[in-house]
Amino acid sequence: MKRFVIMTVGKTHSGKTTFAKALEKELANSVVIDQDNQAEFLQTNYQSLLPKQGQNMIKYALTQTIVDYAVNQTKCHIILCNSNRNKRGRLNRLSYFRSVGFTTIIVNFDISEDTLYERVEKSQRNTRVLRTVSTFKDVLIRQQNETEKDDVIGPTASEADYLFIVNNSDEVPSIISEIINRVQR
Repeated sequence: MKRFVIMTVGKTHSGKTTFAKALEKELANSVVIDQDNQAEFLQTNYQSLLPKQGQNMIKYALTQTIVDYAVNQTKCHIILCNSNRNKRGRLNRLSYFRSVGFTTIIVNFDISEDTLYERVEKSQRNTRVLRTVSTFKDVLIRQQNETEKDDVIGPTASEADYLFIVNNSDEVPSIISEIINRVQR
């Protein structure tokens, strides 16, 4: 059986999690691995282990453990749901999946800044996943200030076997259908 990894890329509140959950419902034998779940788990249960600043290495290690389990102990397609905005990190993850036989798909959420600000202002999401800021608006501002020098570059078609771009949420159902069609070929 050919296995797929579907990687979301985008800023906070761009629709990555909503997309991943909708795709999981439609794509048989798939699992969503959402890094926000690991962040919330760690904030709730192991706050004393979290660094006060800098990278949250324990979150990344926990996510990688779950990914490794899904790759090696299941036959599931994997929907990797986190921002994946750092090109070097994204390419490393995609290389890993290719090395273990997965076909790679990137779904890039290129949502307008106005829409993102509107969404974070209305957000009911639990801020428990946040570690170094207190609001999702703060996250969005930080993400807007990231640049190529931070290796934050949008994905290109050469990075994955397939690349889909979401400019607004109306496009999501057709992109899900296209992904399902490719998986079922």
